[in-house]
Amino acid sequence: MADQFSGTLDSVSSPATRAVAVAPHDANALVDIPKALFVGTGGNLMLRGSGGGADVLFRNVPDGCVLPFRAQFVRATGTTATDIVALY
Repeated sequence: MADQFSGTLDSVSSPATRAVAVAPHDANALVDIPKALFVGTGGNLMLRGSGGGADVLFRNVPDGCVLPFRAQFVRATGTTATDIVALY
């Protein structure tokens, strides 16, 4: 999995320049590690961070939230939020 922000001029704290829809999946990792996730329709998110060894449940994420979390996985099991977009 590529971390496109490591060692480049486009840092993780710079505004996103690209957005990709996310389809939660229990086994497949995100192709790239995003700067953040946008949650269109709120709910729970089961995520694993780029440096984490375990999944974490983010409960009650509101509609329209930008979650500044560098996710490696967005799991289908445990995720009830929809309209998720990875920001790069």
